[in-house]
Amino acid sequence: MILSREKILNSVDVKTELVAVPEWGGSVYVRGLTAGERDKWEASLYTTEKRGNSFEVVAHRDNIRAKFVAASVVDEKGNLLFTPGDIDALTHKSAAPMDRLFSVAQRLSGMSTEDVEELEKNLKSGPEGTSPTV
Repeated sequence: MILSREKILNSVDVKTELVAVPEWGGSVYVRGLTAGERDKWEASLYTTEKRGNSFEVVAHRDNIRAKFVAASVVDEKGNLLFTPGDIDALTHKSAAPMDRLFSVAQRLSGMSTEDVEELEKNLKSGPEGTSPTV
């Protein structure tokens, strides 16, 4: 079947999955990110700063999993449970459930392990989280 513009735009293609978190005493819904949400999350990992007459890309690899979990854990109605203000608190949660939620969100968002490895490699390039001048 050849899809029409309307069929594509009206399709419900973002998946949600209930994930058990026994460490927290229950379960939470994890929703895959939309293309725009994923772009926003990836963009949050970098900033561009003016250095003299040029610009430098500065990587921010801190809290990658907490940011992703905050962007993908939702309530029964699909509303995000966490705000950007909760990211620091999420970094203090056990790594085991956070990694479980990150992995589910990663899969539902169509992000492969290779995508994450590439992001992490790019974030680690250059001294102190910076990349070459652009």
